[in-house]
Amino acid sequence: MRAGKETLLVCATALGIAAMTIPPAGAATIPDFSGFWGRHAFNFEPLPTGPKPVRNIERLPDGTANRTLQAGDYTNPILRPGAAKAIKQLGEEARSGDPHDDPSNQCQAYAPPFAFSMQLGLQMLQGQDHITILYNQDDQVRRVRLNSAHPKQLTPTPMGDSVGHYEGDTLVIDTVGIAVGPKHIPMIDRYGTPRSSAMHVVERYRLIDGKAAKEAAERQMREDGPRFNAAVLVDPAYKGPGLQLTFTIEDPNVFTTPWSAVVTYRRMTVPWLEQICAEGLHDYYAGHAPFLPVADKPDF
Repeated sequence: MRAGKETLLVCATALGIAAMTIPPAGAATIPDFSGFWGRHAFNFEPLPTGPKPVRNIERLPDGTANRTLQAGDYTNPILRPGAAKAIKQLGEEARSGDPHDDPSNQCQAYAPPFAFSMQLGLQMLQGQDHITILYNQDDQVRRVRLNSAHPKQLTPTPMGDSVGHYEGDTLVIDTVGIAVGPKHIPMIDRYGTPRSSAMHVVERYRLIDGKAAKEAAERQMREDGPRFNAAVLVDPAYKGPGLQLTFTIEDPNVFTTPWSAVVTYRRMTVPWLEQICAEGLHDYYAGHAPFLPVADKPDF
């Protein structure tokens, strides 16, 4: 029996296959970003030219970043004075053994672009009128409306308001309205670079040559320090394309100019394991646990 288009669409939905695999008649073919994507390095990858993102000024003897000590370069010319002062102060606190709160250790939303800095894995579920982006750490979820516009009266939310569209082989996502205030930690990276209510983020996702993706990933691993594969397992034998995110940030209250950076993902060997956020800042990796209660005598 021949299955009609409607039957195929229902079956695809039931199996969890993105509806975009069956585009309407006459519609242009859109890229397929399905599957699990991962990387072994944190932080943003700088572009070859143009303004650079804030980087870690704490380096190891081999010149790579000190992963256990996050101190951002507050002299970066993209920063306005107030932002530079905030990053400098947080770096000093980190050196004193008192690392700052961030959305990760305080169980908050990984609003873009903090998610691009911190998350090591993602899965993109592409529907006909929306996209859902799942991140591996702390069950973080983003929802993007396709071929839509931001509302004129926008209420800020922890993840902001995201709308998207396809430009040929590229998915473009535009995000505004990310909430700030006392209930939120308004930073865009692991160094505490701040953001304001005026921040505007544009993301561009596309598939790139597998060799180029491998080279970009290895270059970032050399910068970011020793290989980190506790959260995701990238398939070293995979020869297919990689997924590249290029994003641009505008925030005139924080930055002197718009600037762009890149994040490169490769295929994972297995789906990631579930991770649940345990609220509270516990500095276990530094060899001490200042907030861990200790009993005066055994309980049993």
